[in-house]
Amino acid sequence: MNIYVIMKRTFDTEEKIVIENGRISEEGVEFIINPYDEYAIEEAIQLRDDHGGEVTVVSIGDEEVEKELRTALAMGADKAVLINNEEIDESDQYTTTALLAAYFEDKEYDIILGGNVSNDNSTGQIGPRLAEKLGIAYVTTITKLDIDGTTATMERDVEGDMEVVEAQLPLLVTAQQGLNEPRYPSLPGIMKAKKKPLEEIDYDDLDIDEDEIEAKTETIEVYLPPKKEAGKVLEGEIGDQVEELVKLLRQEAKVI
Repeated sequence: MNIYVIMKRTFDTEEKIVIENGRISEEGVEFIINPYDEYAIEEAIQLRDDHGGEVTVVSIGDEEVEKELRTALAMGADKAVLINNEEIDESDQYTTTALLAAYFEDKEYDIILGGNVSNDNSTGQIGPRLAEKLGIAYVTTITKLDIDGTTATMERDVEGDMEVVEAQLPLLVTAQQGLNEPRYPSLPGIMKAKKKPLEEIDYDDLDIDEDEIEAKTETIEVYLPPKKEAGKVLEGEIGDQVEELVKLLRQEAKVI
């Protein structure tokens, strides 16, 4: 099987967000593989082990993304590809999808996996957008995947319930938490990753015009939510507490 994973480099989930000059500061910040993409990488490796083939992880960004791509290789992926977009001033989901579609245009693939959302923008758009551009079926938020020949049977999370979907390859799926338990890179895996192929492609090497990757959205303002005020503890008899609560809801919170 020709198995691909689209991966994003994101902030470590424990990092504190700092705004400087209207942008999120990356000074001294630790980056990781987007957690939902880890499920996609793990599932891709399991598919390869069960069905044979090759796993290629594809990401977009600057040279710093090589670290996360090497981590994916250490987990067990066979190849990695970095599409360098350093020279693109502004990008959004439209730009990312256009670059990925241009990359996949001449590739043979049975299945493409990605995370359901990223832990920074959380739009969940890239997978479905890419599938639409490639003209293939897609299923999002999957929690189970079985492939028999060219038929994929999936379970997907639907607001706390479960739906079973069947589709034909080629196919794009996005992974939800619960699909699997991503492995940690082992020491032998880390050593092997250093010798595995990691190809870097400049975005202008792709068959795509500049106007095709021009961002369609503009960020007007970036700001942190207001700090929460300290809560109040109501004292006295229960009747007094209820009376005080109603007063506060009416006069301060203004919700009644």
